[in-house]
Amino acid sequence: MPTRHPPIPRLWLMTDPRLGDGLWGALARLPRGSGVIFRHYQLPPAERRALFARIAKVARRRGLVLLRAGAEPMRGERGTHGRHGRGLTTWPVHSRREAIAAMRAGADALLVSPVFPTRSHPGAPLLGPVRFGLLVRGLSVPVIALGGMDTHKARRLKPLGIHGWAAIDGWTR
Repeated sequence: MPTRHPPIPRLWLMTDPRLGDGLWGALARLPRGSGVIFRHYQLPPAERRALFARIAKVARRRGLVLLRAGAEPMRGERGTHGRHGRGLTTWPVHSRREAIAAMRAGADALLVSPVFPTRSHPGAPLLGPVRFGLLVRGLSVPVIALGGMDTHKARRLKPLGIHGWAAIDGWTR
């Protein structure tokens, strides 16, 4: 039976305007089969589509799975983040209640955050490994850890059953 979406990547890059031209280096560091969640909400629609098209070209060439966050469909997307569309659907989660709601809504994978301190949300309440573990225990969909993540921190969370991890800054260091 054919799958309705590509395999769920274990490694993810969340795009962010703070990356600037570092975005292209971060995309180059992602291994084949990794995922990219395109955000860049602040851009005017025409600029957002143009940037998405450039990233989609890199994603096709490098074998990356490109998802779109936001309401406007984009040519070349392989799925969506935070809403339903065609293909792979990931969902942002910050609590057990949100995780259950996302699974009921049909999410294929959950991005659970913030696990560790992050520049994206300075001063935000953190889950930490213990609360993260309690939040994700027994969930029936793959869990992607987000928030201050890098390879070392992902290894620390592996015993909690994570499917993978996502980062912004973790791909620029």
